[in-house]
This record gives sequence, C-alpha cells and structure tokens, in this order.
Amino acid sequence: MPGLNVFLTLYSPLLITRLRRGLLSSTGSAPSSSERQPIFMPLVQRIVHPNKRENSSLKAILFGKPKDPLDPRVFHQVSLIAFLAWVGLGADGLSSSAYGPEEAYLALGDHFFLALPLAILMATTVFVISASYSHVIELFPTGGGGYLVATKLLGPKVGLVSGSALIVDYMLTITISVASAGDQIFSFLPISMHGAKLATEFALIFFLIYLNLRGTKESVLFLLPIFLLFVLAHIFAISLGVVPKAAEIPVLASTTYQKTIGDVQALGLWATLFIILHAYSLGGGTYTGIEAVSNGLQALREPRVETGKRTMIYMATSLAFTASGLLLAYLLNQVSPETGKTLNASLFAKVYRTFFSPDAAYILVVITLVTEAAILLVAAQAGFIDGPRVLSNMAVDSWVPHRFSHLSDHLVTRYGIWFMGLASLAFLAYTGGDVRLLVVMYAINVFLTFSLSQLGMCRHWWGVRKNERLWVRKLFVNGLGLSFTGTILIVTVILKFAEGGWVTLLVTSGFIVLCYIVRSHYDQVRGALKRLDDTLINIPFHPDLKNPVPAKNPEAPTAVLIVRDFDGLAIHSLLSISRLFPDHFKNVVFVSVGVIDSGRFKGLSEIENLRRLKEEDLKSFVEFANCLGWYAEYRYSLGIDLIDELEKLCKSIAQDFPRSVFFAGKLVFQQENFLTRLLHNHTPFTLEQRLQFEGLEMMILPIRVFITSKEPAG
Repeated sequence: MPGLNVFLTLYSPLLITRLRRGLLSSTGSAPSSSERQPIFMPLVQRIVHPNKRENSSLKAILFGKPKDPLDPRVFHQVSLIAFLAWVGLGADGLSSSAYGPEEAYLALGDHFFLALPLAILMATTVFVISASYSHVIELFPTGGGGYLVATKLLGPKVGLVSGSALIVDYMLTITISVASAGDQIFSFLPISMHGAKLATEFALIFFLIYLNLRGTKESVLFLLPIFLLFVLAHIFAISLGVVPKAAEIPVLASTTYQKTIGDVQALGLWATLFIILHAYSLGGGTYTGIEAVSNGLQALREPRVETGKRTMIYMATSLAFTASGLLLAYLLNQVSPETGKTLNASLFAKVYRTFFSPDAAYILVVITLVTEAAILLVAAQAGFIDGPRVLSNMAVDSWVPHRFSHLSDHLVTRYGIWFMGLASLAFLAYTGGDVRLLVVMYAINVFLTFSLSQLGMCRHWWGVRKNERLWVRKLFVNGLGLSFTGTILIVTVILKFAEGGWVTLLVTSGFIVLCYIVRSHYDQVRGALKRLDDTLINIPFHPDLKNPVPAKNPEAPTAVLIVRDFDGLAIHSLLSISRLFPDHFKNVVFVSVGVIDSGRFKGLSEIENLRRLKEEDLKSFVEFANCLGWYAEYRYSLGIDLIDELEKLCKSIAQDFPRSVFFAGKLVFQQENFLTRLLHNHTPFTLEQRLQFEGLEMMILPIRVFITSKEPAG
C-alpha cells in the first residue's frame, strides 16, 4: 500500500477462526491484592526506596507538596476567587500603565496638549474591550479565550492564527513586563549600575519559572501583597498629581480645543488625526491583558462566568483610572523625559517634591517604583498562567506536541511553563530589554487576537439574531470593540513594521508553519491508525456459549498488556502476543491509566467522564480476550503522571499474578527523526526500564509505520 501504512502481521487461520467463534461476557472486576511476591525481587530494590523518599522530600521543599487531582476539594483549592483572579490575571492589564501611557504621551511630541482627549479615549477603550470580553466569557464559560473563540466561530485555520498570535503575545508579555520592571528599578539607581540591568532581568525570568512550577494559586498568593501595595501607591501618587490641579482642567480643555483647531488649520485634519492615532496605537500596550480573564477562566472559582465578569469589572475600573490618570498627571505637571529614567519616575519625583521634603520624596519615589516593578512581575504571571493554557488547548487539537497538555503533580502544565519562559528569554536577549521596541512587537499580536475575537463574536451574534433577544446590543458592543482594536492593529502594523513589527510577524508566521507540520504528522498517523481500527475492530462476532471462559489461575503464565484506548493499535498488540506465544499464557490482564491533562482538569464531572470511558474501553478488551480463550480482567487508575501510575499498577499485578510478563505496543517509524521523537512519547521504554529494575519482565511489541509524502493528511 503506498503512503502511510501500518504493518499488520499475517495471523494464523486458527487464530482468526477463534476470533469469530463467539463473544462471551465477563464481569471485568479486579481481584483483591494478595501477599504473593514476584518471582524475582532484587535486593537492590530495597536500597532505592529511601533515596526516593529523600528526593521526594527535597522536591516538596523546593516546589511544595504534590496535589491529588482526584480529591474533590482540589478544584476549590487551586481555583481563584474574583479578587485573586484580579491579582493573578488582571495585573497584566494594570501593569501596562508602567509603559503604555508613557509611550502614548511621548508619541504626541510637541502636541502634548492632545493628552486630554487621548486620556478620555483610552478610558473608553478599556471599558469597551472589557465589556466585549464579558460576552466572550458568557459564550465560552470553560475558557479558551481568543484561540477557542476564533476556532469555534471563524474556523480552525483562523483559530490557529489567533492561537499562535496569543502564544507569541504571552512570550512578549513576560519579556516586556520583566524588561519594564528592570527599567523601574534602575530608574532610582546610579547610571554606573545600569550595566547589570539585563542580567537582573534574566535572573527574574528564571525566578518566575521556578515560582510557577510550584503552582498557580501559590504564585498568586505570594504576589498578593505586592499587588495591593502597587494599587495604594498609585492611587496616592495620581491623586497628588491630579487633585491639587483639578481646577486647571477646564482651562486646559479650552486650550486643548483651541490648539487642536489651530493644528487642523495649519496641518490639516488628516495630519492631526494621524498624530492622535499614532499616539493612540503606541499606547495600545495599555489594553493588553484585558483578554487574560477569558483565556484563564479555568483557573477561576465556580460559578466561573460570574467570577470572570466580576474580575473584568475590577480590571477595567482599575486600569482606566491608572492609565488615564497618569496621562492627565503628565499633562497637568508638564512632565518631560529624563535620561536614565522612566516618565513615571520623573512624574513621581516632581509630585512628591511638591508636598514632601527631598529625603521623604526620594523614599516615596523608590517605594512607588519598586511596587511598579513588582506589579510588572505579577503581570508576567499572565504569560505563565495563560500561555501554557493556550498551548494545552492547541495540543488537544494536535497543533502542538501533545505533551503540552500534560499536568505536573502540582497541576500546572510544566512543559508549557518552560517553553514560555525560555522563549521570553530569547526575546529578551534579542531586544536587549528595550521596552520601546518590545511595545511595538507586543501590540501587534495582542490586537490581532483582539480583532479576530471581536470579529468572531460579531459573526456569532448576527448568526443567532433570530433566537437571541439582545443580539443588537451585544453586536453593537463587539462591533465597537472590533473598530477600536482593528484600528490600533492596522495603524501599528503600517507605522511600525520596519521598527520591529516585522520580527513579531515573522515569529508568529514561523510558529504557524511549525503548527501545520505538527498537525500534518498527527493527521497522517491518525489516518493510519483509523485504517488499523477498521481492519481489526470491525471483525463480525457471533455469540457462542459452547466454550466457556477458563477459570482464573493466578499461578499460570499471565500476559499483562498496557493499553490506552480500545483501538486497532491495542488489538494488534493482543493478537501479536497470541501469535508469538501460542497457548502459553492462560490469563490476560489489561492495564490502563486515564491521564488527567489540562483538557480534563476542569471539574469533577470531567474526571467522572474519564473514569466511565476508561471502564467501558477495558470491559471491551476483556470481552475480546474471552473469545480468544483467555481468562481476562482489567486494572486501571486515574492520574497525571502516566509512568508513575503504570508502575504502581504493574507492581500490584505482579503480586497477584507472580508469573506475569508485561507487554506494550510502540509505533516504530521507518525513518526516526527529531519530529517523531518530539511528537510521540517513549512511555514503553521508560516503563520497561523501571519494571526491569524491579525484577519484572517486559516486552515491547513494535508496530511499524511508513510515512511517504504521497499520503494525504487524515
């Protein structure tokens, strides 16, 4: 057969005849454990366990105690209430006030008086985008954000673009947050120390990787005091910068109007609009992070929709106040940039010196800037919380390697955390921590995702207009959000393409290409396995009660087959055992683990569904083995670590069936390469090594796969 094929062994006519003879039922119940020991139990096994305990204790100290995903309380323990979600997810948007308003104000140049209408426009944009994402939360209560919205409402290919943009966006979220934090810290330090800024930023990213490997809620609780101190410090600073000069605002508004009319007459209407749009688009970083709640909805406390919408209110209010308040304070206090300092540092110094002594003012400036740097580190959490979640959603759809959906024993997507962290380090090295360059790179992907999400929601409300009573209002909100985000995207790409925008587009396009390669490979393998399923699963059986199922004989040779699903791959392995060892094994035990990945870890109902599906599959295996003349039963467990769970089950079976031999099927490709090693796990080899060290025998059954370019994707 040309193309992609699975090598099928020619089984003996006797075996096929026995397959067709009759299907007998079995209870499938697992026997209780006995006190029998495996035939061979090496002495060294007794030496290794204390070391395991020591390693486990060290790991618990560094990363905290593991969490049990089967504990009904675990979803309550790891979920976030609205206030904590505001800290862990909303801080991404709030922290952008450290660089978004500054970039917008500096872009105005000599037309700084336009900061007043820009502040109003900025606050309006925050509330419009927040309201539009509240509709996303209502329509997609299980989370997923921009990737899921685009996939479901605009199609998988558009969803891939949105998801890829989100991934790169979250990489840059980490990078720009840490880089800006470095700028805040070094703003009050001597110029001579600025050479250590980049190294400090690298160290901060590694610290955040470690912190997130401990768990989501733990990292948020650690940063809670920092977040609160930031909020209080900025309310205090902005109030001092605006309230005493509030009486000047009417005069300022009149002056702004007159100068704007003058600019229109001197420069023309389009040139004046260009100045405002240019500043507005460069301040687009201010709105980043608003989508974080809809992306990370899985981390919120039930009822998730209400918790998410409440979090959006907290985020919108705090962000609008901080960003617009800073713009207004820049204008009222006539702040100008200083070498080696951020605009916020200059503002705080000017405001505090008006009301306090020089020493007290300096201390307050340091405190405020430290809280600003700290909140930026909190914002980097969004990259580590939501980035791996988007990766896991894409892994479930086979756009990225499936291992990105696996959870660690702290219920976090470990591979995703490392991927996001290392990618952000690469961006930091490329840009040298230049925040102005990072803002441009960052904003493009943010507003690409924003625009696709708003477009998908608009299409949805138009499609359900006959059944949705409030469709006009919802279409208006999402349409308004689309106009705002689309404008910022277009202006940023056009004006800043040559100044760093091309890098973001290149990286995102490259990621999309890699996703297509991964998906194509998975589709080809899936197509081959489907043909294998059609060949082996659909063999017609007719009940025949003349040959009863043999009685259980624990002392007899027993084949233990590791399986995942009731599919052709597993049946191929079962038939291979019968062919290789005719009439040798008298018992068959099927072993399987229901892996709780990020797609399953959404609530107790999902865990129970996984348990039910696993039992149904294993009962089918038992019935299939009965017709081959074997006594059969099954064992299974649910967990997050496939290898650990399999090892426990196999050791338990070895006690009940001392003459056990373990088997597992493994896809073997004609040409092994980096892609096949990356996309397919090596569970059988890892398990074989562990079982052999325990004195248990295991055999890997190869299933050969041939891939050629002629085979279309499945």
